[in-house]
Amino acid sequence: MLKTVQIEDEIKKYAVSFSSLSELNPLVTEASQAKFVLFGEASHGTSEFYTIRADLTKQLLQEHGFSFIAVEGDWPACYEVNRFVKGIAPEYSSAKDVLKASFNRWPGWMWANKEIEDLIDWLYSYNQTTTKKKVGFYGIDVYSLWESMEAIVDYLQKSNSPALEKALQAIECFDPFERKPEKYGISAAFYGEDCKDEVLELLNSIWKYKELIPNDPDSELNMKINAIVTSNAEHYYHTMITDDNESWNIRDRHMVEALDHIAQFHGTSAKGIVWEHNTHIGDARATDMASEGLVNVGQLTREKYGRENIYAVGFGTYQGTVIAATEWGVPHEIMAVPNGAEGSWEEAMHHANASNQYLMFTAQNRNVFRDVIGHRAIGVVYHPRYEHHGNYVPSRLSERYNAFIHVEMTKALSPL
Repeated sequence: MLKTVQIEDEIKKYAVSFSSLSELNPLVTEASQAKFVLFGEASHGTSEFYTIRADLTKQLLQEHGFSFIAVEGDWPACYEVNRFVKGIAPEYSSAKDVLKASFNRWPGWMWANKEIEDLIDWLYSYNQTTTKKKVGFYGIDVYSLWESMEAIVDYLQKSNSPALEKALQAIECFDPFERKPEKYGISAAFYGEDCKDEVLELLNSIWKYKELIPNDPDSELNMKINAIVTSNAEHYYHTMITDDNESWNIRDRHMVEALDHIAQFHGTSAKGIVWEHNTHIGDARATDMASEGLVNVGQLTREKYGRENIYAVGFGTYQGTVIAATEWGVPHEIMAVPNGAEGSWEEAMHHANASNQYLMFTAQNRNVFRDVIGHRAIGVVYHPRYEHHGNYVPSRLSERYNAFIHVEMTKALSPL
């Protein structure tokens, strides 16, 4: 294993400092060759991670022909944003309007924030002027069980589908759990009282009558993904109480499944941009996740599409502030992000050059960044005082990512 001082010397040799986002062009050019560009983040509450990803995303859309953005968000909420940016949601007067209306479930700050508002405004304007197929904005997470079922019922009602009866039966089965996933999980895992059969019957009925779906590709995609969410979310909540690792795998496999359907919708030559936490987009095989039997989007997409078609960019910071909460479901607050821990990747980047910088892993330098080193990960629940005991993921950075962007000092994002 390289000593810290050796790692710092290698960072000095290969990292490039930047003071403006235009200086990241070499990274964008290399990333543009991939079918999917995966943009990470070390937390869900850091302004610079959002603004830098937004700028790089705009470049990929404008200059390199990328077709859509897929994010770590719920499909129904993001689909409302998708409708807005495509100009087919007259009920929303602005990006702020659609974001506040759609992301009202905790942790709403992940997407209902000023940084995303600016991007959604830009996407709306871009779609009004582009001569190409309009850019889509989609959520590929698995949590929206009840919202997806409601969207299915709404669609089946409007189309007078015979599958409506099965959809109503599925919703009726889930009603006693009061939209509380943990309540459903306990019932399913310990008492054998679940709604798996009702979900399967609903899906079978949807596919049986799919020829009755009107010729509306967007609505067909919406229906298809909501059906996939319903099935996978039931499986996720059924599993999460007794097997945390397997529920993680169900979630990330779902994300890749949804991503594949979105890509097919946009055509065989479509290229997509994914926004998720580093723990999802950085190859799990390059971390201690692998020893726990965990997979993630970074690993699964490389396996499915080939390494040459995936470009993963990790993000990190040395110090600053962040939006997070002390417990699941409680109000968010602005918290201090301590200096990177001794011996960590963040500390090495800081000591090598205390500035914003990026590092592209290539054949020339990949071996020198293969050693295992701790890399910070902050979730929506965070305790800065105790982060050294559980917020660092042992990683081989050059295998986990294709590139890494370090922001020396960051600030919390701005919730709407």
